[in-house]
Amino acid sequence: MSLRRLIAVAKKEFLHILRDPRSLILALALPMFLLFLFGYALTLDVDRVHISVWDQSSSPQSRELAARFEGSRYFEIQSYGRNYDELVAGLDKGDTLAALVIPPDFPEKLKTGQTAKVQLIIDGSNSNTASIALGYAEAVVEGYSREVAVESVERALGAGAGDLLTPPLELRPRVWFNSELESKNYIVPGLIALIIMVIAGLLTSLTVAREWERGTMEQLISTPVKGVEIIAGKLLPYFLIGMLDVTMAVFLGKYLFGVPLRGSLPFLFGVSAIFVAGALSMGLLISTVTKNQFLANQLAFVTTFLPAFLLSGFVYSLRNAPVVVETISRIVPARYYITMIRGIYLKGIGFPVIAEEALYLTLFGVLMAGLSILKFKKKLE
Repeated sequence: MSLRRLIAVAKKEFLHILRDPRSLILALALPMFLLFLFGYALTLDVDRVHISVWDQSSSPQSRELAARFEGSRYFEIQSYGRNYDELVAGLDKGDTLAALVIPPDFPEKLKTGQTAKVQLIIDGSNSNTASIALGYAEAVVEGYSREVAVESVERALGAGAGDLLTPPLELRPRVWFNSELESKNYIVPGLIALIIMVIAGLLTSLTVAREWERGTMEQLISTPVKGVEIIAGKLLPYFLIGMLDVTMAVFLGKYLFGVPLRGSLPFLFGVSAIFVAGALSMGLLISTVTKNQFLANQLAFVTTFLPAFLLSGFVYSLRNAPVVVETISRIVPARYYITMIRGIYLKGIGFPVIAEEALYLTLFGVLMAGLSILKFKKKLE
């Protein structure tokens, strides 16, 4: 392989990219737009749950319970209803996610030491959001219930008697790696993997097919340049663009979304380079096989976006997926890159922990590049 001929092909591809505004937009503007869009729009946090309250007792105790919901950062009282019809109307319209019903005998039962039953109605259309909101509500009610119990005991037995209610077990949770439990810290690194996979595949899926459709491939074939030099020369500029995309994505993740990077930055770029090379080679293989820009573009989108979005663990953990789906996901390279990049970002892990994932990505890149070279025939059919 001649380095001079390889650089000449790479220079030609660079000039083509610079002279084609669509390629520049696809290569540089689209990844940043997608990162902005998904980074702000896609969130799994459940905050400010809109709730309506039907306080049938209008007592200081019931207002105190409602105030506990209002004071929590997880709830926002949207309205005070006067009957079930108003509560149901709010749930039907989607104005509220939950409704709290406090019975008329609420203060009397608290004073006499009986169990006061408070009803919470939750819209379960979105089961995940409903489950999280239910957990928040149970925590608010449990905290208020504990204080009421302590006050009752101290009224009966004197100050300090509430300490007798100390539970035999106390859980002291400590959240590692993402102590604020913010979903953006989990989503943004996955977004980088998803966007790089799609953009890299789309960029190179057009390059060889475009040459065939425009008739310029015949000129390349008539030159002494070898097939491996054409493939490598076409990959080189897109690889540099892909790494530039990674750089901008990491910069925005750090300074725009505030995602902490606890691992090694050079190591992050190292594993990203392996992933970018593999994704580019995959697009180049598609372009070599199809020799048609439209078909190559469609095939690249289907084979990169859908698996990377659905089978990579980008949004949901694959451990909870059916065995068949989890097994199929093992052939998706984005799955391994997302595992690596999240580990580097949030846990600060190094090579020994993710050696298996790095090996798989390396094999994937070598396989895609090898197939691209084998499939590229330097002759007219």
